Amino acid sequence: MALSRALRCCQRIFSWIPVIIISSVVLWSYYAYVFELCFGKIPLLTILAYLLIFHVCFIMFWWTYWKAIFTPPSIPSKKFQLSYTDKERYEMEERPDVQKQILADIAKKLPIFTRAQSGAIRFCDRCQVIKPDRCHHCSVCETCVLKMDHHCPWVNNCVGFSNYKFFLLFLSYSMIYCVFIASTVFQYFLKFWVGDLPNGSAKFHVLFLLFVALMFFVSLMFLFGYHCWLVAKNRSTLEAFSAPVFQNGPDRNGFHVGLSRNQ
Repeated sequence: MALSRALRCCQRIFSWIPVIIISSVVLWSYYAYVFELCFGKIPLLTILAYLLIFHVCFIMFWWTYWKAIFTPPSIPSKKFQLSYTDKERYEMEERPDVQKQILADIAKKLPIFTRAQSGAIRFCDRCQVIKPDRCHHCSVCETCVLKMDHHCPWVNNCVGFSNYKFFLLFLSYSMIYCVFIASTVFQYFLKFWVGDLPNGSAKFHVLFLLFVALMFFVSLMFLFGYHCWLVAKNRSTLEAFSAPVFQNGPDRNGFHVGLSRNQ
């Protein structure tokens, strides 16, 4: 028992490492852009314009990143939990077919349309709830999450119904942040390259700023494009890999209601 608690504690600590890495890179980019580049190599009027736009992007990035990390996942409401009587009846029954029928009778009163691969009502033994449509159990968060998309290690949180909007905004503002840095740093990178500016610590900061901004932009562009496609189809990442099952069978477009209504 003590060993398992220690392991869970270590897991929770290590799960913050990706967030610390992202935060460290962004804080370094702030120092490199503001102090090494703007205050050292750029004319005053240009500095004011650059810093204004930069800080807007920087603040929006941190706000959406914070919301994606610390918005708790939405869990099923109490009406999807078994009552004391139903729970006792379900646990006392040893025959799987009868257990399925008990869940099916309870689910008739609930707005549920999806089924398990076997055709049975989706039930979480760990959370003791009948799963609403598009709800899945996250083994990392140890709870059932409404409209779960995926568990993202870079935000150390489940991306689902409660924070999917903030996750998409985080991706979009991250791209804007990277594009702005790369586009404004590029000319000074060339000046360092041809020797128009003196060598110093700023040269290495500008070099790595451009490289990191372009690298992150390319990866974010594909990820953001993929999630825009998912939104257009009204699918989650889990549903893109495994089609939801309805009473009539699997249907990858089961939640697709048209491009305008999907959003």
